[in-house]
Amino acid sequence: MSGRPSCADSPLSTEPVDPVFLRRNPGGVTVQLRVQPRARRTALERTAEGALKAAVTAAPEDGKANDAVVALLAQAWRLPKSTFEIVRGGTAREKTLMVAGDPAALADRIAEWIRKNG
Repeated sequence: MSGRPSCADSPLSTEPVDPVFLRRNPGGVTVQLRVQPRARRTALERTAEGALKAAVTAAPEDGKANDAVVALLAQAWRLPKSTFEIVRGGTAREKTLMVAGDPAALADRIAEWIRKNG
């Protein structure tokens, strides 16, 4: 034995490795994303840097694009729309959404989507 702690003893080794756009909170997770309203097609994808981008065909008028973003995330991650709340950037392209629920379960579900969709 070298006297050094092993990787298993390191507190960092037990920490989950989440994508850059995801932050765990006591009541769920927050998700940061960039929205492209009036897109040609609806799509949810990760950028080369690992950020999240949502393209929606809805116009950014009367909350239509925000509703479309929530619907897109809910469908992609198989979660109820009622668990999503826009907490920052309601009128901006850069948004932060709170997703209510068990943080570990939500992170696992989002990680599953990433594995399937890159």
